[in-house]
Amino acid sequence: MNHDRRVWRHRADTALRVVVAMPGGYAVASLWAMALARILPGGPAEATFTATLVAFALCAFTAMWAFAARSGWRAAWTTLLGGGIAAAIAFGSIALTGRT
Repeated sequence: MNHDRRVWRHRADTALRVVVAMPGGYAVASLWAMALARILPGGPAEATFTATLVAFALCAFTAMWAFAARSGWRAAWTTLLGGGIAAAIAFGSIALTGRT
């Protein structure tokens, strides 16, 4: 019985890591692209281009972090925290300066 429980926990941890890596990485990258495009200096096109390039790297980093973290829950919480910070920056900037 104990062996079955360990197998189930391992499978659940792996499934959580996959969810954090794939849709979680995409979401975090999208939020950071949005946030960085709003706060980077330069014209809108240059800021958006740079933010998108950084977001690609963040997506890859998030996927690697999902499997390098000590546990799936740690990967999930840190990914949520990173995405939450980016969302706060992006939506705070929109609230303060408008949608320009």
